[in-house]
Amino acid sequence: MRTQTSAQRHPHADAPDTEDAFRRLAALPPGHQRDTVREELVAAWLPMAERIAGRFRSRGESYEDLCQVAALGLVKAVDRFDPERGKAFESYAVPTVAGEIKRHFRDHMWTLHVPRRVQDLRNRVRTACQDLSQGASDRWPSVGEIAAEADLSEADVRVGLEALESFSALSLDAEVPGSDDGFALGDALGAVDPALDTIVDRESVKPRLEALPERERTILYMRFFKDMTQGCIAEQLGISQMHVSRLISRCCHQLREEVLQDAV
Repeated sequence: MRTQTSAQRHPHADAPDTEDAFRRLAALPPGHQRDTVREELVAAWLPMAERIAGRFRSRGESYEDLCQVAALGLVKAVDRFDPERGKAFESYAVPTVAGEIKRHFRDHMWTLHVPRRVQDLRNRVRTACQDLSQGASDRWPSVGEIAAEADLSEADVRVGLEALESFSALSLDAEVPGSDDGFALGDALGAVDPALDTIVDRESVKPRLEALPERERTILYMRFFKDMTQGCIAEQLGISQMHVSRLISRCCHQLREEVLQDAV
């Protein structure tokens, strides 16, 4: 049975009494005996680490993976804990395990690479929003209130709020909310205008077209912009179709050579 003094030093009622084990661990040299005591301490405190992991299970990571990360944090806490400081182990272990889990989310759970500063702003804004919403109405706190609570500028708060919505990316195949016909997010995105590829060509040939004789410009306009046949062009201009064909071929060849020469 635990003594009153020991119970007062442990903030959790079910915390194992491992004070003597930690003192033995600190006194043992590296070796099998020390490893055995270390494993016993980790096993004794593992339920606490798993409870801490349970606090984060609604953030998109599986509970099993969170428990593994928590166990890693627990091992670090056991290795670094100094019983001579006179504090209960869980007062050191809880923030160490929680910090390891938060670091896991920060470094491994972002779909896109986000600067560390933005990740930190997101975490501070999120914590401030949670603190402000406790015991209050359902009203979302204002930017100014969050800034005061988190000790941040309003500009940094806006960056953190944007990051709150950017933790993971949606698939382009995801169905748009409210859609009954399977309309996906990708269906709402526009496509690249194929005419963009011809802008440079059009601008390059434009001054060369203006330099052509008026009749040749008219023939090219009627053929390529009004989509008229060579026979219709010949009839409208009062020349033979063969002559129209020769003029079109000569003009196209001349324009191509001049544009290529300009590029060179």
